[in-house]
Formats: sequence, C-alpha cells, structure tokens
Amino acid sequence: AGTGSGFVWDEDGHVVTNYHVIKDAETAKIFLPEHEGALDARLVGAEPEKDLAVLKVDAPKSALRPLYSLGSSSALLVGQTCVAIGNPFGLDSTLTTGVVSALGREVQGVGGRPIKGCVQTDAAINPGNSGGPLLDSRGRLIGVNTAIYSPGAAQGLGGNIGIGFAIPVDTVRRVVNQIITYGKVVRPTLGVN
Repeated sequence: AGTGSGFVWDEDGHVVTNYHVIKDAETAKIFLPEHEGALDARLVGAEPEKDLAVLKVDAPKSALRPLYSLGSSSALLVGQTCVAIGNPFGLDSTLTTGVVSALGREVQGVGGRPIKGCVQTDAAINPGNSGGPLLDSRGRLIGVNTAIYSPGAAQGLGGNIGIGFAIPVDTVRRVVNQIITYGKVVRPTLGVN
C-alpha cells in the first residue's frame, strides 16, 4: 500500500530500509534495477528504536549490487557534499545532491525513543526516500534517509523544505550486522537477578 527505498547490503540478498517503511506491511516486494519485475522479500528483523529493518530477497547474484563502501560517522564534516538516492513519490532511482548541514541531530524514532547523532542534510528528501542511502561524494554510505522536517506534514501537505535527516552510518553498521546475525539487536546485560 506504500513505497519506500532501500539498498542491497550484501551478496546474500539482505536489503536495508527503514522500519517505518515496512512496519504495517503484510508482504514486501522489492524492485532491483538489474532485474525484471518485483521480487518477494521476507523480514529478517527490525529495530524500531533506530528505525531500521533488514529484508532478504532471493535474487540472482547478477541482480544484487551491494553497497560495500561504508563511511564513518565520526569523519563527517558540515559542508561536505552528499547525495540521497531513493524513490520519492514513486519516481524510482532518483538522485538529489546537497551538503551535510549539521551533525548530531536528535530525531524522534518510530519506536518512541529519539535517534541520536543523526545527519542533517539539505539534499532533497521526500516521501518515498525513506530507507534509501545517503552517500558522500566518494559513494560511501554515510547514513540511511529517515525523516524530513515539514511543517505541513500534519495536514498532508508535507514535502521537502531543505531539512532532511539520516541515521548515521556507524549506527546502521552496528544494527544491521546484529539483525543479520541474530534476527534482532542484542543488548548487553549484567546478568544480575
């Protein structure tokens, strides 16, 4: 009933997107640029508090083009060029450019807890871009597009006004790897009863 964006994480067919993109879905279909038609995907796991989810799609290796190059959240600088790739308003494979506008922003997550350390960008992010990659000028992942600031959103008039947010890549790396390994995020415990 809705659309979003995502990107291939590895050659095993894991696809990263936002939790809010798939949270009410009974089924998920993925379109890959190198493959004709939609592919069924299954949910591997999600972390609502970080607004991240991992799907798995069975696709020919030739159709999977993983985003192997990951940046570092700590290396980001305000003013550096960035690009957002996604599916805004159903317009697939859309690329927009901008700069990193601010670092360390706090965005309200779907799970009710804030997502800390978010990257703010003025690259045009609109409905449908959620779950897509935010890349630096070398093509390295620096975040996952998750939200926009849009004063008219409550009235259904939301759209890009130049303030978008992405979950930082260091958080993405940690959460996605745990979801792939355990099916969920494993939190440390003290073992005290």
